[in-house]
Formats: sequence, C-alpha cells, structure tokens
Amino acid sequence: MTDISFLGKDPLTRLKKLMKILRSEQGCPWDKEQNFETIAPYTIEEAYEVREAIAQNDLSALKEELGDLLFQVVFHAQMAEEISAFSLEDVCDGLTSKMVRRHPHVFGAGDKRSAAEQKQAWETLKAKERRNKDHSKSLLDDVPLALPALMRADKLQKRAARVGFDWPDLEGVLGKIEEEKSELLETLQDGSYEQQEGEMGDLIFAVTNLARKLNIDPEKALRRTNDKFIERFQYIERKSKASKIELEDMTLSEMEKLWQKAKIA
Repeated sequence: MTDISFLGKDPLTRLKKLMKILRSEQGCPWDKEQNFETIAPYTIEEAYEVREAIAQNDLSALKEELGDLLFQVVFHAQMAEEISAFSLEDVCDGLTSKMVRRHPHVFGAGDKRSAAEQKQAWETLKAKERRNKDHSKSLLDDVPLALPALMRADKLQKRAARVGFDWPDLEGVLGKIEEEKSELLETLQDGSYEQQEGEMGDLIFAVTNLARKLNIDPEKALRRTNDKFIERFQYIERKSKASKIELEDMTLSEMEKLWQKAKIA
C-alpha cells in the first residue's frame, strides 16, 4: 500500500493537501492547467460511474468511484480557493447548514414525517429558497442543462406541476400522447427532418409525463429496457453462432423468431 503518512493523519486533510500539491508550481502539469470548465465533464462522468457501481451492486467499486467523485469536489474547491471564492470548508459548512434547515422535523420542533411527507416538504423548502434568492428567475431556470434529456424532461415537468401546471388525471396525459403520435405521423408524410425531430421530441416528452404520473422514473425504466434489449439481442447472437450462420445472413423473420424465444428463455 502506498505510504500517504507524509500528508498527515486526517483523511480529508490529506486529500486537501494532496490537491494543493498537485495544483502547485511543483505539481502535475495537467492538473495545473485545468479550470472549472475543463474539469466539469470529468465530474459528470464520475457521477455516472458511481451510478454504474450501484447498478452492479459492486460495493468495492462503489467505494472507489465515490472516492473519484469526492476528488472532483476537492478539485473544484481548490480552484475556487485559489481565486479567493470559497474553500472546501465553506462547501461543507454551506451543505451542513442547508441540510439542517431542510430537516426541521429532525433538528427543530417540527412533527415527525413519513418518507413521502418529507419528500414533499423538501421540495416545498427548495422552492421557497429559490424564490427568496431571486424573484425574477423562472421556476425552471435552475433545472440543470447538463442532465440527460430524459431526466431533465422529468424534472421540468415535476417543477411545473408544483404550481398546478399538470394534467389532473391519466386520461389527459394519454390523450396528449395520442395527439403527439398523430402529429409525428403527419410529418412522416411530407414534413422536413427538423419537423420530424421536433414531433419526436414532443412524443417522448409526453411519454415521460406519463411515467411521472405513474410515479415511474423514466431514466430507470429506459435503462431496464436497454438491459433487456442487450440480453435478448445477445441471445440471438449466441444462437447465430451456434448454428454457424452470420447475423447478416439471417432474415428478419428468423431473427424475430429467436427474439420471441429470448423473451421466455
């Protein structure tokens, strides 16, 4: 195991010191030339790798990926400290203060809540904090642009629904899906690519809304379908290999028969 005792005893202090050294004149050339913009993609990537470790139920990988994500936080905090904007301690104190404020039922005199009640109260507090920050901002302004489009659509719809901009029941949502489907089919006849793309987006947005109304995470649902598709397609590949027939030489009908078998395999 690598000797890290020269960086001190406290784990967080060691990590801060390490980052400071890497960014110093005597540090790493690559680390020194980075800025918030160039590091941001790595931060997002590490968050996805954390998600992957959780999906794989690999706790050893999760420990490592959480470390990588923490390193990103420390990296950003070090760059901010270099321009006297804020420090890692400021980040931690701000986070702790916010969490105490958003859990009055734990740290205050508020009533105990169920998980569902706390989720609703959490969203209410966040909305109030946003209004207090800037009354001129839109309710949708701080839904991150960097989110995957499907996840962002879900968050935009949830945010609008908080102020009543929402279908009262599933019938309205299902009707909207049919409407968007019809509009897409119309553009397939004589519409431009841009029109078809727009109508496809509208249809996906409407389906995302249905997932929200059913309390289904659309991102998670699509990941499950992706995994299912991979599993079934790989079944076709295995059968193709076993029969010594190249996939390219199979007819669609033959592949469809194998696909149906894969569904019950």
